[in-house]
Amino acid sequence: MKILALDTSNRPLSVAVLEDEMLLAQTTLNMAKKHSATLMPVVADMIKQVGLTPAEIDRVVVAAGPGSYTGLRIGVTAAKTFAFTLNKDLVGISSLGVLAANCQNDPNKLLIPLFDARRKNVFVGGYQVKDKKLVNVLPDQHLGLSELCQYLQAQDQEVLFIGADAKNFQADFAEQLTTTKYSFSEPKDDYPSAFVLGLLGKDAQPSDVLNFVPHYLRLTQAEVQWMEKHPGKDQADGSYVEKV
Repeated sequence: MKILALDTSNRPLSVAVLEDEMLLAQTTLNMAKKHSATLMPVVADMIKQVGLTPAEIDRVVVAAGPGSYTGLRIGVTAAKTFAFTLNKDLVGISSLGVLAANCQNDPNKLLIPLFDARRKNVFVGGYQVKDKKLVNVLPDQHLGLSELCQYLQAQDQEVLFIGADAKNFQADFAEQLTTTKYSFSEPKDDYPSAFVLGLLGKDAQPSDVLNFVPHYLRLTQAEVQWMEKHPGKDQADGSYVEKV
C-alpha cells in the first residue's frame, strides 16, 4: 500500500510518502510560512521524486486535529480533495496521537502530548502503551492547564510530557505537580512526523470522504462571538444563520 501522509495541524508542516511500513520520502518544515502556499508544491515534488504518480497513491492519511484552525482546514481540505478526486481511502488520525507515538518506548509512563491553546489552556490527550499498542486513555480535549494538573496529580503515575509547547509550561508544572513525577520528551520527539502519521493510518478504518471534518475540540472565535450575541439560541442543528 502506498500512502501519502499530511500534517499541517500546527506550526510544523510534515509530509511523507510510504510504501507499507517503508518510508520513501519525508519533508518537515518548522518555519513561519503559510501552509497554504507550501503544502501542495511539497506534495507534488515528493511524489515525483519517489517515482510515483498521484494515481498510484492508495491512501491519504491526515492529521485531523486538534490544532490550528487554519492549519487543520488546509491539510484536511487538501487530503479530502486528493482522496475524492482520485477515489482513494482517507484516514484521519489524532494530531496528539502522532506526537504520543514518538515516545512508544516508554510503556510505564503516562504519555501526555499537548499543544498550547492560549490563555493557560491546552489541547491534550493521555496515552499509554499496552500490549505494544498506543491506547488513548484520556480523550483528546481542550482543557485548562490547572485542570490538567489536577487530573495528573490524581493518577499516581509517572508522566512524560510530549511536544515543544509542553516546555513552555515548566514553571506551571513545577508549581502545581508537587507529588507527580514527570519529565519532558527529547527534542527529537517534540515535533510531528508524517512518517509516524502514515504508520498509524496504515491499518486504520477509512472515513467517509465527503463528511470528514477536522477535530477542532473548541469553538472558533466567530462561533463564540455569534453565541455571545445570541444567548440561549439553540444550536442543535449546527446552523449559525439568523432568520429575519
